[in-house]
Amino acid sequence: MAFPQTRLRRLRSTSLLRDMVAENVVSTSDLIYPMFVTEEGQSSDISSMPGIRRHTIDDLCKETDRAMAAGVKAVMLFGIPNAKDDLGTQAYATDGIVAKSIRALRRAAGNDILIIPDVCLCEYTSHGHCGTLRDGDVVNDATLELLARASVCYAEAGASMIAPSDMMDGRIGFIRNALDTAGFENLPIMAYSAKFASAFYGPFREAAGSTPEFGDRKSYQMNPANGNEALREIAEDIKEGADIVMVKPGLPYLDILREARNQTNIPLAVYNVSGEYSMVKAAAQAGWIDETRVVDELLVSFKRAGADIILTYHAVDWAERRQRS
Repeated sequence: MAFPQTRLRRLRSTSLLRDMVAENVVSTSDLIYPMFVTEEGQSSDISSMPGIRRHTIDDLCKETDRAMAAGVKAVMLFGIPNAKDDLGTQAYATDGIVAKSIRALRRAAGNDILIIPDVCLCEYTSHGHCGTLRDGDVVNDATLELLARASVCYAEAGASMIAPSDMMDGRIGFIRNALDTAGFENLPIMAYSAKFASAFYGPFREAAGSTPEFGDRKSYQMNPANGNEALREIAEDIKEGADIVMVKPGLPYLDILREARNQTNIPLAVYNVSGEYSMVKAAAQAGWIDETRVVDELLVSFKRAGADIILTYHAVDWAERRQRS
């Protein structure tokens, strides 16, 4: 019908009407809260990520309690070990920082929390790359063995899900086979499937101490120019047994997220990464933006683009604001 019979503004006239016809809604059950856990004797602030800390295990449990009280029931763990070596052995050590953290969280929260360890070697290797090296290059197949060992180690410690972020070819199938062989056939895998070699990871690398000692990660993480290749990566991970697939980063790759949603019906995650978080925080601290409104808008943009799950450092602050409103 032509104007004036059709007036799209009619359903925007009050907040109750706007809420009633909202096409996308973010809830706390959509969120995963990424956290850093350290072997240092005390927790410390991360200068480039205001409000985010490197936690001791005790403080990690307290922060997880805070998340759960706000309604966020899933956390992702990134370990920061005291000792690093060429093979990243602390990534798959049974007494490593992540394995110990999983056991502590499981004791503290039982089955009321989803504990999702990131599986990669970059935080644990002395050279900062995501796998073993030969002549200065990351060796794909030898790295798979170590990723599988880490995955089984975390499963044995009590992980709810495994999340490989390394971007080695074939790692989802390799890890799936290792988990099944170890008796963890029901443990799901959330694959960082389309993970781009992005400049938006800068604050994370400060937080985790994972900046490469030389070179970059462009030989294994994806070229930001490529969209079709991202869809191939996602399709391969699904074929290999991924239960959830992910696009990372979030805001610069909403087109990839939407196309992935169009092409697959399995759960789809997006990672609202450190650089995206820090830009919002810096602009808010300068008084240039309204942080609350901006965070609301960016989270719903992920849902609108097709995400079922959102990993974000804003998770607990957003959930607490939601409780107060």
